[in-house]
Amino acid sequence: MEHLILDSNTWLLVLTGAGVSAESGVPTFRGMDGLWENHPIEDVASPQGFVKDPTLVWRFYSQRRAGAAAVHPNPGHDALVAWERHLGDRFLLATQNVDGLHRRAGSQRVVEMHGNLFKTRCSKCKRPPFDDTTVYPNGTVPTCDACGGRLRPHIVWFGEYLDPDDMSRIEDFALRGSTSGGRFVFLAAGTSGVVYPAAGIVDRVREAGGETWLVNLDPAENSTRFEYSVTGKSGEVLPKLAKLA
Repeated sequence: MEHLILDSNTWLLVLTGAGVSAESGVPTFRGMDGLWENHPIEDVASPQGFVKDPTLVWRFYSQRRAGAAAVHPNPGHDALVAWERHLGDRFLLATQNVDGLHRRAGSQRVVEMHGNLFKTRCSKCKRPPFDDTTVYPNGTVPTCDACGGRLRPHIVWFGEYLDPDDMSRIEDFALRGSTSGGRFVFLAAGTSGVVYPAAGIVDRVREAGGETWLVNLDPAENSTRFEYSVTGKSGEVLPKLAKLA
């Protein structure tokens, strides 16, 4: 296996997807038919679904909270923490996962592109998202202390845009890395390569002259666009992949 050299000249942008969390045993909640308890996933993960049946949405996310709270970070998460400690501000982790496992492992420079399962925000007022680990009883729709509006999970749902501030943070880091005069590396782990804009990051990095790595158990949709590709579980590959210099 080729090694990824992480030295004082390296800037590293990492993107993680569902495969990294799956190795910790995070339940997917979606059956082989794409349904959750016979509901299309859009019923519980879209603004329209929330307006139609907020009780159902909160039952779904309370189940997900309970499931995610019961699992722990794996060696892949731990490897990324070690890389961040080594590189400092020359490291940024963008994740599509909402389970909070990267932060629980100790990652600090994290962009949670799709939100966080353990945060809640108001659907009505401008109250900032807040930490919330509550597993609400069936039939509960929590309300905002500030305005009385319905609270909702702080998740990017189908039909919603990613937070522009999050995308700017990733783009700014990529710009600094690619113009630093050093070596700029992008590594994707556990991603399908289907969901945009995340799936397009590899193209942007290559255009900027960066080095691209993919670590995946199965071939990703965009795997041919990576310079280096390592097949395997991220929890097994990542701890052995890097040489900290």
